[in-house]
Amino acid sequence: MMATDIRLKDLLPDLTDRIVDTYHEIGSINHLGHCPLPSVDAVVEIAESLKEILYPGYRKRQNLHFGNVTYHVGDLIDGLHDRLTQQIARALRHDFRRKNQLACGEVQPDFEAVGQEKAIRFLQRIPDVRHLLATDVQAAFDGDPAAGSLDEIIFCYPGLEAITIYRLAHELHKLDVPLVPRMLSEWSHSKTGIDIHPGARIGPSFFIDHGTGVVIGATTEIAAGVKVYQGVTLGALSFAKDNEGNLVRNSKRHPTIEENVVIYANATVLGGTTTIGRNSVIGASASVYESVPPNTVVTLEKPTLRMRQAS
Repeated sequence: MMATDIRLKDLLPDLTDRIVDTYHEIGSINHLGHCPLPSVDAVVEIAESLKEILYPGYRKRQNLHFGNVTYHVGDLIDGLHDRLTQQIARALRHDFRRKNQLACGEVQPDFEAVGQEKAIRFLQRIPDVRHLLATDVQAAFDGDPAAGSLDEIIFCYPGLEAITIYRLAHELHKLDVPLVPRMLSEWSHSKTGIDIHPGARIGPSFFIDHGTGVVIGATTEIAAGVKVYQGVTLGALSFAKDNEGNLVRNSKRHPTIEENVVIYANATVLGGTTTIGRNSVIGASASVYESVPPNTVVTLEKPTLRMRQAS
């Protein structure tokens, strides 16, 4: 090692001190103490185990049959109970401390017990989630002539991947579990390019075709049999503020989509009072800011296509 390199390394302890000083100065983006937050890695592992249960035989474990599947699922459920309890308890503890401005050692509720209760209630929802996902898989097959089989959809379709994680995250959201549902949805977003907030309410037989760039906001309501294409945004028209200038967070900001609506690529539907009536079609690249009656086709006027000789 050259002498210059040694002299440069002498700067590193001072740099370390300067970085740590910012932890005291900027407390809003560090979490230091003995009360751990939920683990991203643990939450992702939980999601992968849940997919093993939701789609047995399609994931890591091969050669499953009715003779051994009960043992396999029972083993996964047992492990999920423990891991979910820990991660939910961590999220609840942090949320309670944050809202009540408590230090880590101060007297708090028994979050392990609450976490266990919520974990069990969540796991009890898995049969119903499977019934919903079966309708989503069938909707994808019925809605895409390129699909060769239900197996292909389960293996290959990013839209189904995003819907699967959404349906799990939504169940945790309904149980008022903080942080973990968003951790799941943002992990799915990073994998698929599809952003579905856990708070959205989505009915059965939902199909996202191609998928990249789809955004579905937190207060969106989607009825049964809806199909959307890539680049669709179901978003907020504006963000209301209170008298102190803070965002109003518990209002209906995103649209309502009724039964059997089709929304084509890159269309935008905005606003909490906007409703797209049943059996309607929103054409590609259309921007909709007001309600549409049932059985309506909304399209942009046909643009003019111009051609000229290249110079």
